[in-house]
Amino acid sequence: MRYLGGISGRGALMSNGIKIGRASYDFEGFFQNPIGVTSCGEVRLAFPALKTVFGRTDVQLLTDDGHLLDLRFSYWESPPTSGAVHVEVTGDLPATPQEWRH
Repeated sequence: MRYLGGISGRGALMSNGIKIGRASYDFEGFFQNPIGVTSCGEVRLAFPALKTVFGRTDVQLLTDDGHLLDLRFSYWESPPTSGAVHVEVTGDLPATPQEWRH
């Protein structure tokens, strides 16, 4: 497994194609043969919005720079009222090390 770096920014959190709210994210990326690029990190948004999607399997993040990422919730990263949650990320992740910050 090779560490690629991190990405962060803002985007629209969606569930089943419906926009839930604006979110910020901070993800770390890794490359692993034969899987390819994988990622995990934190998503932050207003707690009421997060509560409506936590645990669902149809949650995506459309980043402001156009990447559509599939999210799978792992566990709460901090107290639930903070609106921060840890996720595993798949989908349209940046493919080259140059697209990840080091």
